[in-house]
Amino acid sequence: MPVESIPASDVPLAAVLGLFAAGANVLGGYLIVRREWSGQWLKYFVALASGFMLAVAFLEMLPESLALLGEPALAFALLGYLFVHFFEHTLAPHFHFGEETHREELASAHASYAALLGLTVHAFFDGVAIGAGFVRSAWLGSIVFLAVFLHKLPEGFTVASLMLASGRSRRAALSASLVLAAATLVGMLLIAVLASQVRYALPLSAGVTIYVAASDLMPEVNREPGTRLALVVFLGVAIMAALHFLFRAHVH
Repeated sequence: MPVESIPASDVPLAAVLGLFAAGANVLGGYLIVRREWSGQWLKYFVALASGFMLAVAFLEMLPESLALLGEPALAFALLGYLFVHFFEHTLAPHFHFGEETHREELASAHASYAALLGLTVHAFFDGVAIGAGFVRSAWLGSIVFLAVFLHKLPEGFTVASLMLASGRSRRAALSASLVLAAATLVGMLLIAVLASQVRYALPLSAGVTIYVAASDLMPEVNREPGTRLALVVFLGVAIMAALHFLFRAHVH
């Protein structure tokens, strides 16, 4: 049976969570423009988000995608992964998550705006993922939202710090985080309008989620010596696994 829309009863929850996800981008940017931060504590958000996002992709998004589309869903997931990989390494090769401290790499406005472009693509697919999740069920939409929310603060923090590092004003830094917030909402609205395409949007978003977790966030974790951040990654996986195995059956 074709999927036509987010159920009317779930629309208020989807809208509120979408606004919270977008708001986290703005909050991250606001924190940067208000004062100087070491960024050390954000590494724990990044580590938790990377584990949680990987678990969401493999335990929730990919199984739902396979149920919708069958084996071709895996090809669409791979396409989503490769799309972001190609995009980051061609149009926007000069950014990573976490507060930017290597200012010599960001001397030009071009680098900072290329980074903004790359992060905007991420944010758009964050919105698509949340919307696609709600088309399938309130459970999946809420779980995807939580995965997205965990990295939204570091995302806003990152784009604002990149702007400041390249000599942009505090207003421009905050505006950049607002662009990410808007892209998130646009992604949600698009999938709400084109809900019949969720069978393709969900696996594509799963591939993007895997890329962000494994290729963007995890390298930041691996830079840190010791085992603390690695254990936080496992904590993120464990939280999602517990939610999946303990509660999912009760909401279907």
